[in-house]
Amino acid sequence: MINLLFVLLLATSYLLLAVPASAQCPVCIVTVGGGMYLAKKLGIDDFLVSLWISGLNTAISFWAATKIKHRVFGSPIVLSFVMLALTLAYFIFTDQTGGVANQVMGLHKIIFGQILGMLIWFFGIFIDRKSRTLNGGKILFPYQKVVFPISILLIFTILFKLLFKL
Repeated sequence: MINLLFVLLLATSYLLLAVPASAQCPVCIVTVGGGMYLAKKLGIDDFLVSLWISGLNTAISFWAATKIKHRVFGSPIVLSFVMLALTLAYFIFTDQTGGVANQVMGLHKIIFGQILGMLIWFFGIFIDRKSRTLNGGKILFPYQKVVFPISILLIFTILFKLLFKL
């Protein structure tokens, strides 16, 4: 337990003392995180909130990967899966994933939302990078790196809300 606390303290201090990067915007990440807390308090469905929490985790992973100089954990994809596992572990161990009534397509809404949110954010990053290669390595508009993933996650959120009547 003490080792886990030491690792968490070390990781937190490393992130707090990091210099700014031109990756996913840390201010945007904090804003989205605060918005998701507020959404949960306002009674928005667990599935929709989980999509955005997972998107936030993936954005944090892509930002943190620029700071980590490790062959494996410096990969944003690996870090995204680690963040997904840690978040799911938190939800499972705090008994937030129980209940048959809180399921979509046979999976608990939080688990399903977490997995889909990460995959949708990956899709948004893929679209951003693909548009750059099709445009000769140049961006189409300012803040494209942020706009594509958030817009695609928003579109999917609206689709899922209408599809599952949440």
